[in-house]
Amino acid sequence: MSQLSTLPWQLLDAIEDISQAPLSGIAESLWNALPPFVASSALVIFTEDCTGRPQKKAGAEHIVSRVSIPELDAIRAAMNGGATTDSPASSDQAEPWLTRAAIAGEDRDILALGYPPSNALLVLTDPVAPEDSEAMRVLSYLWRLTAARIQEKVSDAPPSYLLESRAASAERIRVTAELVDQHSTTLETVLAALRSTSMDDHAARTFVTDLTVKALIGLRTLNDRTSDLVEEPVSTAFERLREDLRPLMHFSNIDIQFIEPPANGRALPGEVAHAARAVVRGLVLAIAEQPEVHRVRAQWDCDGENLLINVRDDGRGELSPDAPNMERLHQKVQALDGRMSVDVMQGWGADISVTLPLDPPSAPAGDVAAWGLVARELEVLQFLAAGQRNRAIAAELNISENTVKFHLRNLFRKLDVRSRTEAIALAHSAGLR
Repeated sequence: MSQLSTLPWQLLDAIEDISQAPLSGIAESLWNALPPFVASSALVIFTEDCTGRPQKKAGAEHIVSRVSIPELDAIRAAMNGGATTDSPASSDQAEPWLTRAAIAGEDRDILALGYPPSNALLVLTDPVAPEDSEAMRVLSYLWRLTAARIQEKVSDAPPSYLLESRAASAERIRVTAELVDQHSTTLETVLAALRSTSMDDHAARTFVTDLTVKALIGLRTLNDRTSDLVEEPVSTAFERLREDLRPLMHFSNIDIQFIEPPANGRALPGEVAHAARAVVRGLVLAIAEQPEVHRVRAQWDCDGENLLINVRDDGRGELSPDAPNMERLHQKVQALDGRMSVDVMQGWGADISVTLPLDPPSAPAGDVAAWGLVARELEVLQFLAAGQRNRAIAAELNISENTVKFHLRNLFRKLDVRSRTEAIALAHSAGLR
C-alpha cells in the first residue's frame, strides 16, 4: 500500500483525460494538465491535420482570440532554422524551445515544442518554466501524447469530423476571400492616390507606396496559405496512404499494389483526403480478414469533380457489404455526399468503388443569404447542422455556453423555427452539413 500511495495520481489522471478527450476539448485537457510542471498564460496547438480547425486553444481569451496562422507559421519556421539564429535544428524541434516571438499581435516570451511525425506545434505564452529538467520532460511527454492523439483521431476521420471540417473549411475560405477582396481594393486605391502626379512629397509617397505593396503581398500570401491548409495535392495524399499501409505490407502475406493518380490532378480538400485514406485503410483491413487473399489493388483517379477510388482483391468473394466495419466506412463516404458500391463475386474476390465529390453540395440560391445571419450565427448553425451540442460548439468557438444559447435564440427567431431539430432540418435543406 505504501508504494501505491506514492504513485503520481494527478499526472495519471491527466494522461487519462488527454487520452479520452475529443478533438474539440484536447487543448483544454492539456492546458489543465500542465500547471504543476509549466505555468503559462495561454496554450495554442497548431496542426494542419485538422483541416477544419487547425488551431486548438486554451487560456487567456485576449491571447487565444488574436493568435493568427501566419504567427504560428513564423514560429515553426524559426524552430526549423529558417528565421532566427538561436533556433534549434529541425531534427531537434521536439525539444522545448524558450524564445521571444510575435504572438497574438505582440512580442511575448514563449515556450514552443514541435512534433515531427505530423509537423504539429505547441506554443505556451508567458511561460514560467522551472529549472527542473524532470518537469520539462513531463511537458514533452504530455505534448507528444496529445499530438499523437490528435493524429490518431484525425486519421480515423469519423463522419462527424468530416462534416465539421467541411463546414469550417468552406467558411474560412469564404471569409478570407472577402477580406482579401476588401483590403486589396482599399490598398490599390491608396496606391493610385499616392502615385498621382499632383502629389509633390516624393519621399513620403515612396515610403507609403512600399509599405502598401508589402501589405498587399501579405494579404495575398495569407489567402494562399489558407487555401493550402484546406487542400492537399492528390499525389501527396496518395503517398501518405502508401505510408499508412506500409506496416500491413510488412506483417502480412498480402501484396498491395498501388495505382497512382495523375500527378497533375486537382488538389483534394483536406476532409476528402482524410476520408479517402481512412476508407481505403478500412477496406484493406476488412479484406485482410478474409482467407486466401494474396493480392489487393488500390487505385485513385480524379475526373475534375470527384475523387474516384477502386479497391479489388483476389480472394474467394467472402467480403460482406453488411458487416459493421463496412457500414462504418459507408457512413464516412455518405458524410461527404459520396457513393460506395461493393460488388462481391463468389470465387473471384470483391470490387469496391467509391466516389467522393471534391466540392460541397451547393445551397439553393438565396436561402442562406435571405436568413440575414451574422458571421458568428452562421458558424453556430454550421456546427449545429453537423450534430454538435452546445458545449462542443462553445469549445470550438472559444465562447461560453450561455453565448451559444444567445446565438441559438437569434437563429431560431431569424429562421422562424422553434427547435434544434427544425433548425438542423432547415440548414440541411440549404446545403449546410
